[in-house]
Amino acid sequence: MSDVLLTSRDRGVVTLTLNRPDKLNAMTKPLWKALGQALAALGDDDAVRCVVVRGAGERAFSPGNDIAEFETERANAEQARAYGALMHGALSALRGLRHPTLALIHGVCVGSGLELAACCDLRVCGDSSRFGAPVAKLGLVMAHVEMEALVAVAGRATTLEMLLEGRILDAREALAKRLVTRVVPDPDVDSEAYATAKRIAEGSPLVHRWHKKFLRDLEVRRTLTAEERDEAFACYDTRDFAEGRRAFLAKSKPRFEGR
Repeated sequence: MSDVLLTSRDRGVVTLTLNRPDKLNAMTKPLWKALGQALAALGDDDAVRCVVVRGAGERAFSPGNDIAEFETERANAEQARAYGALMHGALSALRGLRHPTLALIHGVCVGSGLELAACCDLRVCGDSSRFGAPVAKLGLVMAHVEMEALVAVAGRATTLEMLLEGRILDAREALAKRLVTRVVPDPDVDSEAYATAKRIAEGSPLVHRWHKKFLRDLEVRRTLTAEERDEAFACYDTRDFAEGRRAFLAKSKPRFEGR
């Protein structure tokens, strides 16, 4: 794995760390590529129960794409398309990952950093975290793929407000506007995020994957087929359901296998 992206695993919880602390974890072309490759590999790993995405250190999640690359990697539309292919591929892979995902947010979470966090299922941040999308001040457009997750979590009005004003939001306003799931004191961000990941990991991974799939089905805004509706009953034939039922009756903790 590239040194710009660190991967660690604690049982079923996998942490992907954006590792450019000297640049506040600003995103680069190699980092987007490494992230996309890591997510592709995790997608096929049945042992994964939850994926935590974070920035190195406690100063920032990510301030967005590294402006230093504009001269070399994004100086014109042709270069931007190649950059966008890696960036959008990673964002789509994260948003479409079948495993539950959680963004652990310290400090600055702006631009493509916010887009990345929005692609996660849950977002836990600290009191001092800041959010925004001031791309208009750079004369840049937020592409459809980048905007999609923001609209999904915060709605059209909030997305447009951030894009038109370019204003930076504090953590409490971000929570009120549904950009984040939970705000905790800065020293508690890591412990709260990993406690959340642990709770997720203790649930049935099959059920988590089904729930994510069902939500994607509902987002399409069409009438579900009889086969799609019937999938909600497939869980009754799984070992996870048998284990959950056994543990409930025995008043013990279930040990799900994902089968």
